[in-house]
Amino acid sequence: MKIKRFEDLECWQEARVLTQTIYTYVKSPHFAKDFRLSGQTTGASISIMNNICEGFDSRSNNEFIRFLTYSRRSCSEVQNCLYIAVDEEYITEEDFQNTYKHCEKVRKMIDGLIKYLKKN
Repeated sequence: MKIKRFEDLECWQEARVLTQTIYTYVKSPHFAKDFRLSGQTTGASISIMNNICEGFDSRSNNEFIRFLTYSRRSCSEVQNCLYIAVDEEYITEEDFQNTYKHCEKVRKMIDGLIKYLKKN
């Protein structure tokens, strides 16, 4: 399959699902009232998607890799915010574990794309 648009990238598709999950969490009453954490968490998840998109349009493998590295870092930021959310009981331990693992999945997909771009 030829990738013609950023929407064709599996890592972007998974990042989109992750962002939908984060938005579901921050809509809960207690989480929603924590403006700083909810904004930081949604911002980081949005950043994953945005940087994949921006890098794709850079038309340079080196630039794409740079933006993918930003996306990768944002995965870690979401994971850090998840710790706070579970500590404050905004999300369950199960939600924490599942979403933390989802972040790891997205990061691995980004890493795979970075490796591919470095070879070509």
